[in-house]
This record gives sequence, C-alpha cells and structure tokens, in this order.
Amino acid sequence: RTFDKDATGTVFGEGVGLVALRRLDDSIADGDQIVAVIRGYAINNDGSEKAGYTAPSIKGQVEVIREAQKAANVEAESIGYIEAHGTATPLGDPIEIAALNTAFRETTEKKGFCRIGTAKTNVGHLDIAAGITGLIKAALTVQKGQIPPLLHFQEANPNIDFDNSPFVPVTALEDWNP
Repeated sequence: RTFDKDATGTVFGEGVGLVALRRLDDSIADGDQIVAVIRGYAINNDGSEKAGYTAPSIKGQVEVIREAQKAANVEAESIGYIEAHGTATPLGDPIEIAALNTAFRETTEKKGFCRIGTAKTNVGHLDIAAGITGLIKAALTVQKGQIPPLLHFQEANPNIDFDNSPFVPVTALEDWNP
C-alpha cells in the first residue's frame, strides 16, 4: 500500500535481477537492442542524519536527488515518471515524497506533471534485489511506454500532499511517451 493512508509496512521477500549495462556508443555500434539509457545516477548515505535505522533523512535524499538530476543534466519538469523506493511505511513514504518535493521545488512550482510508482506493490521488498527490481521496472516502463499502477493505492497518506506537489500516484495503467 505504498503512499496509501492504510500502509502498514513492507512485505519482504527475496529476489535476484540482472541488467546488462554497456556504453551507449558501443551498443549502437554493435546493433544491440537498447531498452533504456541511464543518463546519470547518484549515491549517498545519510548516516547519522537518518530519522532512524531503517528510515532515511529528508536532507540526505534531497542531496542525492539533486546530484542525480545534475549528473543526468535534466530539469525537474522534464521528468515524467519516478520509480520510487516506496516502502509502504507511515514514516518512510512521507519522507521520500518530502525529499522529492524539496528537490523538485528548487527548479519548478508546477504541479501534477510527474507520475510516481514502485515495483514493491507488485513484488514486495526483495531485499538486496530491491534496487535492480526498480531499475528493471523503470526501463520496461520507458521501453513499453506504459506506466503500471500502484497496487492497493486508494487514498494518500495524510502526511503526503500530492495535490500541491509535482507527483501523481499511478492508479491505473497509463500510456506514457517519455
């Protein structure tokens, strides 16, 4: 129930995923099928600023979102979909959306232009495979031009104000032209 008022926590599982990464020029030269292009990325650890052992800090997430946008050379308004971590916890989901709001609001006041979802509503939190699962879903979303819905989303967590944010939870399959 990611981002939902009735979210009570993550369902854990186990998984594995594999993605072949190549330089774009090499893939083009070799005639590879290109599913998606990663334009930039960022990583960090917010350490002692975390809200708790398993809950991140808004500040740390804002910093990594800024760095990823800078590395990809993209403006917030050009982003049409976010594949969120989406823990489905009453604390984690509002922190994630607050961080995204803060980072996006540095360059835009526009509302409702970016869809948001997470693979976790389909498969749970796959431990060490959680990140790659989200990457695979995001790549397939780009390739297929369709955004899958968040399962079980009915009403937003009261600590998340989607109406005044750039983000719209995906509640039904949506066509998308990235």
